[in-house]
Amino acid sequence: MRRKIESLLIEFAKIHRFFMRFLRELVSPPYELKEIIRQCYEIGWKSFPLISLTGFIVGFVFTKQSRPSLEEFGATSMLPALISIAIVRALAPLVTALIASGKVGSQIGAELSSMNVTEQIDAMEVSGTNPTKFLIVSRIIATTTMIPVLCFYVAGIGLLGGYLSIAAKDDITMLSFFNQVFESIAVKDVFAMVIRAVVFGFTIGFSSCYVGYNSSKGTEGVGKAANTAVVSSMFLVFIEELLIVQVLSFF
Repeated sequence: MRRKIESLLIEFAKIHRFFMRFLRELVSPPYELKEIIRQCYEIGWKSFPLISLTGFIVGFVFTKQSRPSLEEFGATSMLPALISIAIVRALAPLVTALIASGKVGSQIGAELSSMNVTEQIDAMEVSGTNPTKFLIVSRIIATTTMIPVLCFYVAGIGLLGGYLSIAAKDDITMLSFFNQVFESIAVKDVFAMVIRAVVFGFTIGFSSCYVGYNSSKGTEGVGKAANTAVVSSMFLVFIEELLIVQVLSFF
């Protein structure tokens, strides 16, 4: 038991040291703008097909499953309001974060781990390139930036899926649907979505980079790093979702 506690404390110390290194390199020039833009493209644009399909299905299925409950009370006219609040406030950032944890987290973890195994990180240090700034800072900034962007896109495509689900049974125009949607959404709902997306994006980038950068040597380390990056990112996202919900409930 004592050894487990000691190993846990050592791991926390490593995470703290890694975080402080990230903060130090984040504010100190030079800045790797080209690498940041490239990572934003890898994380954002290449995730669009999967994010689009997932967001549309979530909006369509959620609307389909919510209809019977509202029909019992004769309140199907409240479907647009229900969908908008659910998607913007909770589903869009959570779905985006989970998809990104699986796709982006595994990619970052495996990429950095393979570079660690093949000693490319050591070669970068010898050649005078700062691996923390080039590899870690750029990826964390990219995830923190692109997850909110993808989150807004998922919210839009999810609302479109909800509209198509409603239009299949009810006579409603798209203009009428989105008028009800925007009437139901408050500024605090959008603010809550942005806060969630930023926190989730930073968490996915940081945990994936930490796992990949500190992976064990050997081919097994690459697969283990990719798996650990996905699991740890998803676990932290759920924990943060619980904490954010509790904090925002006071406002």
